[in-house]
Amino acid sequence: MSDTAILKSAGKPRLSFKVQTAAAISAIIGAVALPQIFHILGMVSGLGTVPGEVFLPMHIPVIIAGLLAGPYAGLISGLIGPAVSFLLCGMPGAAMLPFMMIELCAYGLMAGLLRNVKMPCILKVLAVQVFGRAVRACAILAAVYVFGSQTVNAAVIWTSIATGIIGLVLQWALIPLLVYYVEDKMKYDK
Repeated sequence: MSDTAILKSAGKPRLSFKVQTAAAISAIIGAVALPQIFHILGMVSGLGTVPGEVFLPMHIPVIIAGLLAGPYAGLISGLIGPAVSFLLCGMPGAAMLPFMMIELCAYGLMAGLLRNVKMPCILKVLAVQVFGRAVRACAILAAVYVFGSQTVNAAVIWTSIATGIIGLVLQWALIPLLVYYVEDKMKYDK
């Protein structure tokens, strides 16, 4: 990585605006493309959208963007990724789109805030998951009980956690490996 891409700061180097923007754009592309692979597999296998709901592929690029590029890249990719996916592919569904945007924003923001924290990456991923799911649950509860929404039910909070447990566990294994790989490459590219 060139000297202009990294600015000096405590902990991990502070990334330039250009690098953060590239990370956010890459995460948005990943948040659109990766779920489509799972949805295609679902269509071919007759499972419909189940593989996407089980493996949570949209979460992975957003969390990685936050952990690698910071809170701005994570938050923006979490906000824009689901919206672009909805506009291009119709997924996530309209009823769940605002909640996915809120959840993924929370994932990206928390991952970015933990970027420079000295702790194992798997614990960062776990903290991000708990925070994101809690924020999503609060948003759903507010929609149902404060605003009287009829498009979503509070039970979706628990069913989505139960359905996505495989994806959450997959994130514990996959995200730290990808983050370590990219950080290692960044060290040698300087």
